[in-house]
Amino acid sequence: MDVLTLSRLQFAVTSCFHFIFVPLTLGLSVLVAWMEWRFVRTGDETWLRMARFWGKLFLINFALGIVTGLTLEFQFGMNWAEYSKYVGDIFGAPLAIEATLAFFLESVFIGVWIFGWNKVSKRTHAWSITLVAFATNLSALWILLANGWMQNPVGAKLVEMTGNPLISQRAEMADFMAVLTNPYGWLKFFHTVLSGYLVAAFFVTGISAWHLLRRNQTDLFKRSFKAAALFGLVSGLLVMGTGDFHGVEIAKTQPSKLAALEAIWETQKGAGLSLIVIPDSSREMNTVELFTIPKLASLMAYRNPDAEIKGLKDIPRDLRPPVGLTFHSFRIMVGLGLLMFLLSIIAVYLSLRDRLESSPAFLKIMLPAIALPYIAGQLGWIVAEVGRQPWIVYGMLKTSDAVSRSVSVSQVLASFIAFTVLYSLLGLVDAYLLVKYARLGPEEKIPEGLFAGGKGV
Repeated sequence: MDVLTLSRLQFAVTSCFHFIFVPLTLGLSVLVAWMEWRFVRTGDETWLRMARFWGKLFLINFALGIVTGLTLEFQFGMNWAEYSKYVGDIFGAPLAIEATLAFFLESVFIGVWIFGWNKVSKRTHAWSITLVAFATNLSALWILLANGWMQNPVGAKLVEMTGNPLISQRAEMADFMAVLTNPYGWLKFFHTVLSGYLVAAFFVTGISAWHLLRRNQTDLFKRSFKAAALFGLVSGLLVMGTGDFHGVEIAKTQPSKLAALEAIWETQKGAGLSLIVIPDSSREMNTVELFTIPKLASLMAYRNPDAEIKGLKDIPRDLRPPVGLTFHSFRIMVGLGLLMFLLSIIAVYLSLRDRLESSPAFLKIMLPAIALPYIAGQLGWIVAEVGRQPWIVYGMLKTSDAVSRSVSVSQVLASFIAFTVLYSLLGLVDAYLLVKYARLGPEEKIPEGLFAGGKGV
């Protein structure tokens, strides 16, 4: 393997591993804040026990997310130095704002929430986790605006460089508001954050289902299940809605990705959408196309059933994304999304009818279903990042031109192995702690003097 391939593999492994923790942080922080505010308003200590239990699992996940996220930024300098030189002025701006604004905000108030149980009033304590939830989602906004710029580079100008033998030109910020209001970034933000809410919803319903099957604190876990099921149903609807709008934006800005998503080889007007397709990149054709709905692809992509979609054959081979991986990742992601939506409808129905305890078969399904939004999220990032190839900044800078020129294969291989081993160990620790404390369940009663009777301290 060469430096480019190893660097891509390393970044893929570390970013995918990091994104295991991010979506649960986004959604579970919102649910925990909502539970604690329910306690503040009702004085019912069950809501407080719920907030403390789910909050403990949130903290375990949050800690691993912070640790695994720190290494990603270092890789831009270590493995992707040419990328940093070329677009650092633009890409670095939203990341700097994320660190100085969102990250510090969540870091401060997560400390208040952890250590303030018997030191601040119940309202102040509820506000602290609310600000953590806000800052966590704000952090995602700035990171996804940075990624959105890589997908749709706006507000930039190219400047010629002199006296630098390694780089002849670089991109500089020309219009910060264009970067800030980039529609690609905002659609990516809403789609990603809402998918994180779906992860949290299935996480809570799955663990609640496990306890309900064992008749552990049934009132508390029925409340948890019901709240998460409703949260998941609404989030699932919004994920599908934002995904549809995101597809329209992809059609405008990345025609090669659109063609790969639908495995469209010939440029055509009124392109249909086939439900079952097997693409063959080597022969530039689909070996199987079944159940084609006429003009649906054009309608969904351009809101016009007669719109023209550019085929992969009209895109040079070296500018096409890997069709098979992009196409199948997208189709499986959509299929999992529909399955989760169906499960959410059933979960809400059984919760509202108070029939969870009499539906053990469904509860048994919801425990392994915890994995579904995680898998869908990973596939979504494969679609986003692999589907952009061969560009690291679409239409501006190729991935092959962005890799560091001063590192050797042995150096990248060593760091790749080290990261993989370290992350594997961290993953095992995280899984052990989550399983251990999820099985233990919430405390039977609130510790003496802690918001006793719903009163502030």
